[in-house]
Amino acid sequence: MLRVWLILLALAGLASAQVQVRISGWGGTDIAIVNGLLKEVVQPKLDREGIRVVYQPIEGDYTQWLFNALSAGTAPDLFYVDIFWSESLFASGRVEPLDGYFSKQELAEFLPNLIQAFTYKGKVYGIPKDFNTLALQFNKDLFDEAGVRYPNQQDTWETFEAKLQQVQSKLKDVAGLCVVADFARFGAFAFATGWKPFDAKGHTVLDENFRRAFEWYTGLPRRGAARFAQDLGEGWTGGCFGGEKAATAIEGAWIAGFLRDKAPNMRYSTTFLPLDPVTKRRGNFIYTVSWSMNAASRNKPAAAKVLKALTSPEAQQWVLERGLAIPSRRALANNPYFQRPGKEPELNRVVFQGSGPQGGNVYPFKFLAYGGDWMRPINDALLAVMTGQKGVDQALRDAQAALDRLTGRR
Repeated sequence: MLRVWLILLALAGLASAQVQVRISGWGGTDIAIVNGLLKEVVQPKLDREGIRVVYQPIEGDYTQWLFNALSAGTAPDLFYVDIFWSESLFASGRVEPLDGYFSKQELAEFLPNLIQAFTYKGKVYGIPKDFNTLALQFNKDLFDEAGVRYPNQQDTWETFEAKLQQVQSKLKDVAGLCVVADFARFGAFAFATGWKPFDAKGHTVLDENFRRAFEWYTGLPRRGAARFAQDLGEGWTGGCFGGEKAATAIEGAWIAGFLRDKAPNMRYSTTFLPLDPVTKRRGNFIYTVSWSMNAASRNKPAAAKVLKALTSPEAQQWVLERGLAIPSRRALANNPYFQRPGKEPELNRVVFQGSGPQGGNVYPFKFLAYGGDWMRPINDALLAVMTGQKGVDQALRDAQAALDRLTGRR
């Protein structure tokens, strides 16, 4: 009997010594990914540290839930932060700076533009768990049927458009590209010109470089190189592509899973976005999500260990080999996975390289603390021109006026 009591007391001691760290992210497909990662990679490592990770996925409006939970003092120790709304959250003071938990050498192991994306007023507030950029996917069968050369990384806007026009003229029921009235796609072409979303004073100026990209992009349907996505019954370029309504798409690595289900036998390939014929550069976005720490967490040292395990080389290797996401660590650039034959490794390789010098002028998908309010005037201008409601001059004047009011330029 004494022996039994000693065992129970020992177990009770172990239980009391164990620290719980709560983590949260969004639901959907992420649930299976995070659960697998925790079970196979993260938790075994943390067992030795006496740390138990409790995962709470959130379905529905994750952003609203997180802001509410932080205000109410019920937020978890670690949570996802999307780059798009990161600055408004970091400005709230409810996120812990991570500079005291990660050495400069540890931070240098991640792609520098991703670390910079989560840097606010000189402090690092998030460790990027993965990322995406835009790339150009093309349907090889449709290009072969039309007898048109495949798009390639030497294409400029002009040579790319010429290929789209040929495909669209020869395959009457197929668009060269379907375009959307969304800065999340158009913006990459504006960046290629050298245009920047904000000047040194935090104002947005829709200058001649912006106008040049705007006229080229919105003119594609009129010049017979593209069709408006809504006219094809779709809301994104991947939808047009997967249904073989368009020969090309401009999407990130997220399109792989969609095509796996929608068009498993499609022969597609991936290359970089075309170059601006004037600057000879291309542009791109970085879409990324971090693991960040609750400033009110009572388990910060343990949370930091969990954060490091979640973004460790082993964790990112596990995610990469399953084709689930693009790793944020620099060392994985030369990973053998990227050199494997096949359409998905190629897509992931181009997306990964799109964040570096081959991507050209690359900006994170964030707009100070304005978020979607900043994009709305530009999206309205794109839609107005594409649907024929306004000419380019009027649409850009209206967009500039709205951005001036928003950013306090005038």
